[in-house]
Amino acid sequence: MVIVCMTLIFSFSMDSGEESSKKSHSLVFQVSEFFLRRPLTEKEKELYVEKYDKPVRKCAHFGIYFLLGLSFISLLKEYEITSWKSVCWTILFVFIYACSDEIHQLFVNERSGQVLDVLLDTFGGSCAAFCYWLRRRKYE
Repeated sequence: MVIVCMTLIFSFSMDSGEESSKKSHSLVFQVSEFFLRRPLTEKEKELYVEKYDKPVRKCAHFGIYFLLGLSFISLLKEYEITSWKSVCWTILFVFIYACSDEIHQLFVNERSGQVLDVLLDTFGGSCAAFCYWLRRRKYE
C-alpha cells in the first residue's frame, strides 16, 4: 500500500497545471451535479470552481497523505516497530516524501512547489499516525 500511495501521489504530481486543474474542476462539477440532480450552467461552473476548487485540492492533499501515513505506520507494525517510534518515523517519512513531491512539481510544466502543501501533507500523515496509534493503544 505504501508503494501504491507513493505512485499515485507521483502520478498526480506529473500532471501539468492545466491537467491538474481539469481533474479538480471535473470533480467539482460531478459532485455538484450529483447533489443538485441537474447539469450546471456555464455561469454556475465558474462560480463553483471559484468557490470549491481550492478546498477540493487541499482535501485531496490531506486525504492521500493520510492514506500514505496509515499504510506506512501499518508497515512498521509488521516489523514490530510500535509505540511512539512508529509515529515519529511515520511523520518523518511523510514529511520527506511531501518535500520530494513539491520539489518534483518545480520541474513540471505550470506547477510549483508549495511549503503550505508540505505542511498540509505532513499534517494528513501525522493525523493518520496518531489515529492508528490511539486505536492500537485502546485495544491492546
